[in-house]
Amino acid sequence: MKTIELKNALPLSIFSHEMIYSLLEKSISNVNEKISNLVKNGELVRLKKGFYTFSKLYQTKPINLISVANTLYSPSYVSFDYALSYYEMIPERVSEVTSATSKNEKLFDTPIGRFSYKKVSLQAYSLGIDWIYDDIEGGRFIATAEKALCDKIKYDRGIGTLTQTSMIEYLKYDLRIDISIPLNYELIEIIAAAYKSRNLKTLATIVKKGKL
Repeated sequence: MKTIELKNALPLSIFSHEMIYSLLEKSISNVNEKISNLVKNGELVRLKKGFYTFSKLYQTKPINLISVANTLYSPSYVSFDYALSYYEMIPERVSEVTSATSKNEKLFDTPIGRFSYKKVSLQAYSLGIDWIYDDIEGGRFIATAEKALCDKIKYDRGIGTLTQTSMIEYLKYDLRIDISIPLNYELIEIIAAAYKSRNLKTLATIVKKGKL
């Protein structure tokens, strides 16, 4: 099987060694050697042990970094700065794909970018997550705008306990948050309770009062 045929059979942004093996095992005697050669020749890009993507030469569309982030380390969902940028709530373009996980923190420096994972409270982990689906990539997980902002505030060490006034200043001048979409204060209240966070309760109050 030629590499372009393999690419057509594997349209995903990230795929496993097992997926490649199942496609090649009927036509090639030593599949592992073939995969190794594809990596050496720069046709396949190894992201971590057992997971790959195709090189730019074979990319017909941008790699879906959310799918990659979900697959590299699971369970996880994209959140924090990358999700805030995704929702256009911060002006900066974020290159590192930031995620939340219920497991230990992790970092992957790959040829297609940096993927970091921060451990969050199990009680709040499953709250405020969107599931995006398409026929090619399948399902992938990203925080809602509310959860991404809550995660960012909760795990921003050193900000202390903020009043409503200082919270507004922190959002506007430190995070440079631009609320272009309506936020659900009730969801923020639920997340705040799960995180047991006074700052997030303050955030919910501000959103409820329409001060952002």
